[in-house]
Amino acid sequence: MNLSARLHQMAGGLPRPFWFLFAGTFVNRAGAFVLPFLAIYLTQARHLSMVQAGVILSVYGAGATAAGPIGGFLADHVGRRAIMLFALIGGGACMIALGFVERVEWLAPAVFVVAAVGEMYRPAMQAAMSDLLPGADRVRGMGLLYWVINLGYAIGITLGGLLAGVSFRWLFVGDGITTILFGLVVAMGVPETRPARAPLAEGAKKPAIWSEFVAPYRDVHFVLFLLLSFLIAAVFSQNASTVPLDMSARGLSKVALGSVLALNGVLIVFLQPILNPILAAHSRSRVLAIGTATIGVGFGLHAFCGSVPTFMAAVVVWTFGEMAVLPVANALVADLAPVELRGRYLGAYSMSFGAAVCAAPVAGTWLLETFGRTGLWAVCFAVGAAVCGGHLLLARALMRLRKERLAAH
Repeated sequence: MNLSARLHQMAGGLPRPFWFLFAGTFVNRAGAFVLPFLAIYLTQARHLSMVQAGVILSVYGAGATAAGPIGGFLADHVGRRAIMLFALIGGGACMIALGFVERVEWLAPAVFVVAAVGEMYRPAMQAAMSDLLPGADRVRGMGLLYWVINLGYAIGITLGGLLAGVSFRWLFVGDGITTILFGLVVAMGVPETRPARAPLAEGAKKPAIWSEFVAPYRDVHFVLFLLLSFLIAAVFSQNASTVPLDMSARGLSKVALGSVLALNGVLIVFLQPILNPILAAHSRSRVLAIGTATIGVGFGLHAFCGSVPTFMAAVVVWTFGEMAVLPVANALVADLAPVELRGRYLGAYSMSFGAAVCAAPVAGTWLLETFGRTGLWAVCFAVGAAVCGGHLLLARALMRLRKERLAAH
């Protein structure tokens, strides 16, 4: 296959608004300066203890968790474009304001507002992408989006380090401005994509708002899928908490630690576009089963690591699992969602990840302190294996439901 054909296979045929979302996501992630440096800002610039900083980071996770279902509900009722504009422009303004909060007691509430407003764009954007992309193109489109997120993040964390050296306040200003720029890109090139709602049957009553809000959680198979997503996300989130702690305890320097973790982003940038068409050609549930097992094996391997090469080998393994799971899971949720509930389903999925980000550092550090590194990584391996089994057990029901929902679409 020549280069032109390969590029077309990876990125050809996707609609114009998709590329606006793609470009806006790159701008946004290349300017995502605050979150990677928030703990350092809180401890060094605001002189908070590590415990206080940890509480505020958990508050951010709580805000992001709330933003998922609320943003998804509003995306279905108000519109994808409107919620993206509100979340990106409003969230960017809130982020800039956060950099000017002087009173320490206002930091936690302000961080919650930034997360709750700013993170609402995620389910709205994912719903818009699902509206724009037919089922056959969703894995490819979601994979490209995940690729550009990682590319932008790699640039952003480098620029963020430079800005932090000048002034922490510039982190908030730069992050807020690039978020607002993403909103302007949406305003210029992304139309409203929400499908028209079917009219109520004659004599039928409009469902109560609460009933509409919780509709995804009445779908038993989808709730089981959310539980599996939460569990594997809790394992994967150890890369930002206990993995650095474990590597430091093994004697790795900060430079070596950074090099090991950077390998994750490098692999995604170079391999994700190549893998996307391959993943799209296979059963969603089987890909998720293999991917979650690979994540479990990769984190389990940390129990045997003690040097830079061995830690790198473990990172390579769980990165391959990550590249399989995240784009395919997003595409599967979009396939499973009834058209009128698409934002809410994606919001519920986003919530499962937000909850895992909140729970993972607490659970991981407790396991590390109580059972040691061997116990922690054994539990991660066991959870990955259990989630793999769960996906295989759910496969038939989810694939039947997916087929029915795609036919209805």
